[in-house]
Amino acid sequence: MRRSDRLFDIIQRLRTATKPTTAAMLAQELEVTPRTVYRDIATLQARRVPIDGAAGVGYVLRKGFDLPPLMFTIDEVEAIAVGARLVRRLRDPKLQEAANAVLAKVTAVVPERLRPHIADAPIWVSSGMTAEAHGADLAAVRAAIRNSAKLYISYADEKGRRTNRTIWPIAMAYYVDVTLVGAWCELRGDYRNFRVERIQSSKVLDEHFDQDGGRLFREWSALPKERPAA
Repeated sequence: MRRSDRLFDIIQRLRTATKPTTAAMLAQELEVTPRTVYRDIATLQARRVPIDGAAGVGYVLRKGFDLPPLMFTIDEVEAIAVGARLVRRLRDPKLQEAANAVLAKVTAVVPERLRPHIADAPIWVSSGMTAEAHGADLAAVRAAIRNSAKLYISYADEKGRRTNRTIWPIAMAYYVDVTLVGAWCELRGDYRNFRVERIQSSKVLDEHFDQDGGRLFREWSALPKERPAA
């Protein structure tokens, strides 16, 4: 590992730590000696990175410190490039626009040597088989999930039978061949998964529901994802 990458990793580990982190702990994670970590910490402190602590006690990164978004490794840059291209499979226009915007922003700020790994990365991602949603605005559905807003939908099952129902949208589930809206269905009084291509129409309601501190998502997550909608 290059020293610049190691310095970046030390900052990242201190940023996410919930308690002081010793040099021995960092050395084990980074596969170097504690003496190397001490030198790296001293270098970072000399560069005015606000790291407090001492040998044998542990180190913490003071709140409010952030890194410029250009300190990516090549692997991290390629992960961004692959992830943004994978978003195309989701058939969600707003997410695709956002992914393209992320690529443009990252390309603009990373060092020149890393830019080919984003814009001209030797990466090809297939278009996938996900069916496109026509009766639901997926951006509106995602907003309803964030805002805990109920949805009123017209839904057709695999045999074409339609029902109208009010659902509490909890999560989006993305598969290679299908996108689901995980929800609590008031009609069935239970959790259900709705294939977005079978939603004939949808409307975000003014009425909201209680996520109960994440309980709904946890309960939905514990269920088989192939569970039918009706």
